[in-house]
Amino acid sequence: MLQLFANLALGLLMMISMMVMIHTFGLMAVTHVMSRVTDVIRLQGHRSRLLAMNTVVIGVFAVLSAEIWLWAFCYLLLGSFEDLTTALYFSASTFSTVGYGDLVPDHDWRVLAAIEGVCGLLMIGWSTAYLVAAGMRVGPFRPGEHF
Repeated sequence: MLQLFANLALGLLMMISMMVMIHTFGLMAVTHVMSRVTDVIRLQGHRSRLLAMNTVVIGVFAVLSAEIWLWAFCYLLLGSFEDLTTALYFSASTFSTVGYGDLVPDHDWRVLAAIEGVCGLLMIGWSTAYLVAAGMRVGPFRPGEHF
């Protein structure tokens, strides 16, 4: 029972809080970088919508990747996996909710892995909402044209 509380404390209080902070500031940085890139690189005097969306997608991927790496380091520090490559592979498949099942974490930290899956689902959903908003605001999409 004590291990369950350790999983919940580490997963919900620390890791989820860090993910929200990383995601918030990461998406703010993506917005800033996209604005700067499209200000500097102009095609025929206009901002490129394609360049804007490409910058946003790469930025969102970088933010999600940073979160996956943080989970992988967490598993390493807990001793759940022996090397970074394995921890990173497990974290990526869990965060993306693919969950192949070929690797499992240490028995004591299974609930933490489930929390990572829910966290990943939320972060990917948040990223999707951000991409849709960016597509409507600066990208090639306009209300009523494509949907």
